[in-house]
Amino acid sequence: MKAPAATAGPQRRITTVHDADLALLAEMARDFASVQDLRLTLSMAVERATRHLEAAGGALFLLDEEGRELRCEACWGATEITGLVMRADQGIVGRCVQNNVAEIVRDVSADPSFNSSVDAQTGFTTRSILCAPMRVKEQRIGAIELVNKLSDDALFDEDDLRVLEVVSMGAALAIINTRMAEALVEQERVRRELELAAEIQRELLPARREAAFPVHGVNRPARTVSGDFYDFFALPDGRIAFCLGDVSGKGMNAALLMVKTASIFRCLGREGRTPGYLMARVNAEIRETATRGMFVTMVAGIYDPADGFIRLANAGHEPPLIVAEDGSFRTIPAEAPPLGLPAEIFDTESFPEQSFALDGRILLLFSDGVTEGYAADGQPLGVAGVRAAVAETVGRPASERIDAVSECLVAADRPLRDDATLLIVDDAPRRAGHLHGPRSERMCKEAFRANAASLKRIRELVIAACQRCAFGKVETQDMVMAVDEAGQNIIRHAYRGEDVGDIVIEIVRGDEGLIVLLRDYAPTVDPATVQPRDLDDIRPGGLGTHIMRETMDEVLFLPPPEGRGNLLKLVKRIGGKVR
Repeated sequence: MKAPAATAGPQRRITTVHDADLALLAEMARDFASVQDLRLTLSMAVERATRHLEAAGGALFLLDEEGRELRCEACWGATEITGLVMRADQGIVGRCVQNNVAEIVRDVSADPSFNSSVDAQTGFTTRSILCAPMRVKEQRIGAIELVNKLSDDALFDEDDLRVLEVVSMGAALAIINTRMAEALVEQERVRRELELAAEIQRELLPARREAAFPVHGVNRPARTVSGDFYDFFALPDGRIAFCLGDVSGKGMNAALLMVKTASIFRCLGREGRTPGYLMARVNAEIRETATRGMFVTMVAGIYDPADGFIRLANAGHEPPLIVAEDGSFRTIPAEAPPLGLPAEIFDTESFPEQSFALDGRILLLFSDGVTEGYAADGQPLGVAGVRAAVAETVGRPASERIDAVSECLVAADRPLRDDATLLIVDDAPRRAGHLHGPRSERMCKEAFRANAASLKRIRELVIAACQRCAFGKVETQDMVMAVDEAGQNIIRHAYRGEDVGDIVIEIVRGDEGLIVLLRDYAPTVDPATVQPRDLDDIRPGGLGTHIMRETMDEVLFLPPPEGRGNLLKLVKRIGGKVR
């Protein structure tokens, strides 16, 4: 039986409307699929939906990342409210987003959630609202809101609501896809930048040296970029400056602070200043620009390959290890806090230093990422694990030893928890006693800045040595006077009164007696030009050499190690005879 003719008209009307809806949705789908300018595409979507559903105006609101605010990103029609911001739970649009349910409000005056402040600002009168949330599964994105139906009855219906829901879903998918694409582009950009940063960091690290070189290092980043660094380089006088540091935190901020700290050390370190002074300069520089709460732990030192002497400063870093060939260890604890702390916490013109001779041993520096690494059994390596790994490499060249310890960090086949960096200073066997004979006892060896303030400590060392040798008052005074004159000559003449170098004093009790060796790193002088002045010459000054020769049993300029600087030997026999 045929359908009643009376129903034919309405069915054709519904079909016609449905086809128009499909045409709208197809056009918008094409727009969303070819999104290049998302803001423009959303504006077009709002305009088409508003026109198609015969509303006076339409607006699209997006939820911010925190889910606290809604912002109008696009609108079309009777009012312009683009940029309007409201609380995420404010008004009918806020309720729609929070409940994640589309709704029709045919009379806003009867709805307590209606936010009339927008009408007050725009002068527009809102009568009815159609609102659909933009969502993808449970992810809330925002909502599209249409106001004031322009039809004869001025009311939105369920068909309007279904169309707007589909439009909102398409817009939500377009927004999600665009955000994902932007995130992928941003991730790729960040990845390239991180790789570039990592390459720059690797370029800052010193090049691998030949196996015979006494200093070697290795860095294993836990991520692409590292907050650890190390460096070493030869000074003009042949000594080798070195450092190892660890920046607090991770990521790009730590990497940038690492680059700055390493660059400052390399720049200032070539001046050959003492590690304590250098550390203070680095501290002052990074304190001015370091992000609040960030700091740097760092060890810096100078090694003299001529005699195995090291001068070291430690700013809050892991205690370095002195490792003997028999496997025994000695730690060197930090004597100062990390770099970068506010001046009110720690402020000094020079960090404390320690001086010692390696005497054929090695000095191992490492960051806490080494001790936090995993051993082969999956347990944390710890300091004991580091010591065990070093002990297993006894007798091998330094370059092989540091590689072997580094390999322990990846033996467990687990990612590092933190950047891991090691540096080794190897004091190769040297000619024992080449300056003071085979039978000797080193009483002390220290380095000082070549300035008047250092002379007091030098005198104290000489007095202590004289007391151990049972020198009388006169002998002690002679010894102190001679060493003091020699020190003043180094300061005034070798370094020309400029605080730019070091004096190294070594006191030895040997076959010849009490021996004091004074070394500087100034330009080498011709010993023939250093002669005592005639006592008949009444000019002031210039009697230091005469005093030394009169009070000492022997005054001798020795060839400086490796032809660098000057080396003066003073000998005072014990009890007037050789013992």
